[in-house]
Amino acid sequence: MPLARSLSITSLSGLEEWDEEFDLEDAVLFEIAWEVANKVGGIYTVIQTKARLTAEEWGENYFLVGPYVESNVRTQVELIEPTNPALKRAIDKMNSSGCKVYFGRWLIEGSPYVVLIDVAFTAWNLDKWKKELWDNFSIGVPWFDREANDAVLFGFLTAWLLGEVAQCEEPPHILAHFHEWLAGLGLALCRQRQLPVATIFTTHATLLGRYLCAGSVDFYNNLADFNVDKEAGDRQIYHRYCLERTAARCAHVFTTVSQITAVEAEHLLKRKPDIITPNGLNVKKFSAMHEFQNLHAQSKNRIQEFIRGHFYGHLDFNLDKCLFLFIAGRYEFSNKGADIFLEALARLNYLLRVNHSDVTVVAFFIMPARTNNFNVETLKGQAVRKQLWETLACEKIIKRMYFYGQLPDVSKMLSKDDFTMMKRAIFATQRQCQPPICTHNMLEDSNDPILTCIRRIGLFNSSADRVKVIFHPEFLSSTSPLLPMDYEEFVRGCHLGVFPSYYEPWGYTPAECTVMGIPSISTNLSGFGCFMEEHIADPSAYGIYILDRRYRGVDESCNQLTSYLFQFCQQSRRARIIQRNRTERLSDLLDWRYLGRYYISARHMALAKAFPDTYFYQPHDSDTAQGFRYPRPASVPPSPSLSRHSSPRQSEAEEDDDRYDEDAEAEKDRLNIRQPLTLPSKKGPALPYTLPGANGEKNGATGVKN
Repeated sequence: MPLARSLSITSLSGLEEWDEEFDLEDAVLFEIAWEVANKVGGIYTVIQTKARLTAEEWGENYFLVGPYVESNVRTQVELIEPTNPALKRAIDKMNSSGCKVYFGRWLIEGSPYVVLIDVAFTAWNLDKWKKELWDNFSIGVPWFDREANDAVLFGFLTAWLLGEVAQCEEPPHILAHFHEWLAGLGLALCRQRQLPVATIFTTHATLLGRYLCAGSVDFYNNLADFNVDKEAGDRQIYHRYCLERTAARCAHVFTTVSQITAVEAEHLLKRKPDIITPNGLNVKKFSAMHEFQNLHAQSKNRIQEFIRGHFYGHLDFNLDKCLFLFIAGRYEFSNKGADIFLEALARLNYLLRVNHSDVTVVAFFIMPARTNNFNVETLKGQAVRKQLWETLACEKIIKRMYFYGQLPDVSKMLSKDDFTMMKRAIFATQRQCQPPICTHNMLEDSNDPILTCIRRIGLFNSSADRVKVIFHPEFLSSTSPLLPMDYEEFVRGCHLGVFPSYYEPWGYTPAECTVMGIPSISTNLSGFGCFMEEHIADPSAYGIYILDRRYRGVDESCNQLTSYLFQFCQQSRRARIIQRNRTERLSDLLDWRYLGRYYISARHMALAKAFPDTYFYQPHDSDTAQGFRYPRPASVPPSPSLSRHSSPRQSEAEEDDDRYDEDAEAEKDRLNIRQPLTLPSKKGPALPYTLPGANGEKNGATGVKN
């Protein structure tokens, strides 16, 4: 079946045409992950956002494979009959043998085909398949680990599916891409059964790395010294670790999402990745540069409305001079850097107070935790705010003003009853207690890490504090009665995202900030931070602040973070507008139209290894490489120079006297943007990265640059 190809992957200026000589007409791609149409973590975002580009490349020959979850299928999947004859025969045969396999379209961008396997329906095979796993791989899975049991069922069923497709009369060249350890067993079974399948395994974060970092160990300086078997056994994840390591060792091509994770995988999984495949996003470009600034202003106004209600009775600070900072993600207090962020906020509060700053910082912690309901005091605040607004916007008062027909006389505009109503509404905004820290009632309030740290540092949202803290232990939703905003809207309304993670294999949160034009703070231990250091000579000039957590102690890193925050608070409004424009210009670098080429390269490499008689793959010397070239900056220019001298007063957007020179900005960008290498193809240049350890460029234990 002909492929519906897209040429838009070559649309970025400075990128050479993708001279692809791989004939994919007789090849099919299966992308297998536990998070296909099943939102659990960040891999869901990777697969969902990448699906459109992959579907354009492979057309009708691209299939996603995941678990069948009825609640998700009802809202996300349209079930249809299989379109591929070989796949239809395979699904029919499995269904006739006691399985439940569904086929449909995932209702996301690109509308890719999905094959969904009901794992629970085939659980009667679990003991038999566990025995086979022990006999062939010497991996024993305990009965009480439900997640590992699901991984066993899912692995055997996906291997069964691929085996049935490979046994048809004229089998296509099958390429199977497995994500994470939950899907990795299917890859190992394909190799053990010698199926004619080209395999790729991508680890987005190693199991052992995540557990070790959560245990407060000096992880990156001791990577080479860990006894991995003992460490996995001590944490009761040895069987999971074995499944992950087996998949990594058996794959034709092994990939990771960042350089920092590549070094981690080399030491913990005992295999050096063949290629790095960074995570991208579908970047929505606006027709005019000011549009995303308008979206920022609109979302900021909605956050300000929430702040008015949350701090009612204590709203003694100017919202126009209020900065919104946030941290979001899984509730991993140390791994995600919430501990160092809170400590830096306490120090920032001191600096703002002693310097008599008129800036107020509101820091949001968006991390889901165990709660039983909304905080009554928080809901009351929003109700009081709405009541005050409805009173002041009373329809009969507005009508009197509208029909008055001349300069209004206040004594006639407002009646005695109107004054009484307004007094009651204003008196209702008085509050005796402090504004709440947490928007919900926590189930384990006394042991919660964030609340415990806040009690220690003393940030209680008092009037004297220049830093306020709001802990929202739930994912954001537009249907919430408290803060009715989607996550994307909320991010657009903030001024700075702070993600000082200790363990972050990639980092979608700072990447999402970047494509929305919001500056962010990440670390040189995150994949995103290393990626930006690799591509940009001066990341902070683009609103990408990279905290050093690799070569500094915790206290030094905390001081550096405090310095970044304090400098950001000192910026003028005009400087922040210019910085947001510079940040947004980096969005092309994070678009799947660019980063998707790394996945294309990995797929070509796997096909060439598995089917050498049909496919040929040879990277060229990196000396011929040409990289991503940024277009001329399109930042919002200042007022024309002629009007500046004749204007009677300076605008609020120009609080300082710095001139904005577009030519100077463009030249600075050309100097700052490094030229990343393009991807390997038969006639293309070499790999985009030199992996740590190659060509003697390894630096320290991790290969992270100074």
